[in-house]
Amino acid sequence: MKETVAFSKNSANVFFHILTKCNLACRHCYINPEQHGHQTLALETIKAWLKPFAAQSRKANVIFLGGEPTLHPDLAAAIKYARQLGYASITVDTNGYLFHDILAKVTPDDVDFFSFSLDGATARTNDRLRGKGSFDQCIRGIKATVAKGFATSLIYTVSRANASELDRMPALLQQLGVERFFIQVIGLRGRSAGGGLSTVAGDNPQLTRAEWLERVPPVARAAADRGLTVTYPKVFLESDEIFECAGLVADNYFIFPNGRVYRCPLCEDFPVHSLRFETDRLVAADRLNERDFFKLSIPEGCVMNRLIQPDNIDAGPGVQGVTRIACCLLKEELQPG
Repeated sequence: MKETVAFSKNSANVFFHILTKCNLACRHCYINPEQHGHQTLALETIKAWLKPFAAQSRKANVIFLGGEPTLHPDLAAAIKYARQLGYASITVDTNGYLFHDILAKVTPDDVDFFSFSLDGATARTNDRLRGKGSFDQCIRGIKATVAKGFATSLIYTVSRANASELDRMPALLQQLGVERFFIQVIGLRGRSAGGGLSTVAGDNPQLTRAEWLERVPPVARAAADRGLTVTYPKVFLESDEIFECAGLVADNYFIFPNGRVYRCPLCEDFPVHSLRFETDRLVAADRLNERDFFKLSIPEGCVMNRLIQPDNIDAGPGVQGVTRIACCLLKEELQPG
């Protein structure tokens, strides 16, 4: 199987938001234009910003995101340039509309995975979150991509608004020919932090520890039994498990069009980025910033949840008095079979 983004220790991933514009307005979108910028990056800027990360690590995976990255007229050229630089894998995250006839401009040799976002096993549930017609269009996009020989994956962001349909996804993905299944936990940032999900998911869109454990691991196992590679966040640590921060044990970079580069996605609603681009040069940001937080140790585990997003994932009483949260960038993976 081809490689794609890896959520494990010692992995290297470059999440490159080449624009923040999108044709949809998903209720749980994490993009925050006030913090991330309104720009659509020029191709030459994209090339310049790809270079330092390719030079740093030949095992780095690059993921092109938006907004909706296929809205960028030069996405195909950016993909081909990333391949020339030697990135280990190239993934395009898309909502399935596949603008600018992107499937005709690249080949399976250029793109390792097209990764689609779907947040319901039915149009009724998905479209309440992502917009009318988005379910049918995403299904059409997946089918067209598979028919052209591209590898595909799918991202499902679990919240109270769609958790009831999660168990229907393995059969659907097997039917569509999707190879990898990424289950994500809803984070309180961007629109969801501003109450974007409240009308469909209630005041707290996140599942409790008991609900998460009841629903997610069994579905992950069922999907693997159907032949999919499944990646999902553990979220809640057991009392004897050691907390590890991806900021210390992996190399993840989240690039935004305004030049900010974060190492931790939980920080993205705030100007605490550790790096930035200045005239196409990658430089360290002024302190204090997220780098200074990574080494802090607290009983709950993830200091970012407690310090940056105190309402994100209830860290109140739980196992031995404290619910301990796993790093959102270090996930479980199940292989087929």
